[in-house]
Amino acid sequence: MELVFVFGLMLLLSVSLSGLAARTVLSTSLLFLLGGALLGNGGFGVVDISAQDPVVAILADIALFTVLITDGQRANLPALKEGWRLSGRALGVAMPLTMLLITLPTHFLLGLDWTTSFLIGAILAPTDPVFAAAIVGRKDVPLRVRRLLNVESGLNDGLALPFVLVFIAIAEHTDTHWTLIGLELVGGFAIGIAVPALVALAWRLKVLTLEPRLQPLGGFAIAVAVFGLCHLTEANQYLAAFAAGATLATIDRIAAEHFEPFGELLSEVTKFGALLLFGALLTPNLLSHLSAMEWVLAVAIIVVVRPLAMYVSLLRTQLPWAEKFVAAWFGPKGFASVVYGLLVLRSDIPNSQLVFELVAITIALSIVLHSSTDVPIAKRLRFEPPDNLPHGEREDSERS
Repeated sequence: MELVFVFGLMLLLSVSLSGLAARTVLSTSLLFLLGGALLGNGGFGVVDISAQDPVVAILADIALFTVLITDGQRANLPALKEGWRLSGRALGVAMPLTMLLITLPTHFLLGLDWTTSFLIGAILAPTDPVFAAAIVGRKDVPLRVRRLLNVESGLNDGLALPFVLVFIAIAEHTDTHWTLIGLELVGGFAIGIAVPALVALAWRLKVLTLEPRLQPLGGFAIAVAVFGLCHLTEANQYLAAFAAGATLATIDRIAAEHFEPFGELLSEVTKFGALLLFGALLTPNLLSHLSAMEWVLAVAIIVVVRPLAMYVSLLRTQLPWAEKFVAAWFGPKGFASVVYGLLVLRSDIPNSQLVFELVAITIALSIVLHSSTDVPIAKRLRFEPPDNLPHGEREDSERS
């Protein structure tokens, strides 16, 4: 129960400071990460947890699923059609280029074999919808940039997964079951479309009516059904989540609008819980294993590789330089990479601990850098942060 108590306290603190965080470099995500690090085994030892603990993988899995299904709603069919040219560049050019630019220095600077180097590249190539939401959720950022980052971060997790599974299989010297991997991806996509589509069509029948107070639970029920069905069939739940959100928003926009506020809160709660656990894993013992070259590589992946790859993909587009800069910089690493790193940690590949440590420190640095730069960059580029948040008190004019 210590974990529940700590989570409750951190949640209360973060909610209470959320208005301040929206105006400054303070970030609720960063608060949970630091809280986990201070209260974990590397700090005061209040939260006793290890990377092998099943709750870590389960919570990261649920957090990523809830975020993807809510992000999918913002990337419905009309939105995909409108912004596909930019999103296609991000997915078709920036993502494979990022993977390559991570693989090469990993192999030549760290001396790891090509398979392990490509595996690290595949794990760290996707961006994360949780932390991209810091920009995607800002109404002051141009819509096309938000749509680009949203679609990119929502789709590249599923696109990276086959490469992660294949490279793990090769590193373990086991047979690579291409058919099985393909079926998992196709199955996730099919479930993500079929379940919300059938439910949305059924809701059009006169005999089925949703009581207004319970309408937000309609989308939640779909999400739970999709999540459970994917685990029963071993389909890719991440691709299914994004497809389900997009399908629901395309076929039944009203149901999606009722679910969206509830879904956003749910994704925030699961995100904070996973961040707390992830922070608890960042012990001094883990960090001390990393060499100076590994630290340099982790910084370069965030500061050089991602911005360069995205900027190259956006060449010859009509985006202003400021929007290109925002799109290039905000490529945060997060839960997808955490989940894939945990897959590696549970595998039998050589250097599995080193791979996880490098992934973990890259994600931690990304959280610190990206979650603390969204407001300053928005101010610098005149994307003004919200200034009309409630303060918990009435103004004097309102009292009178």
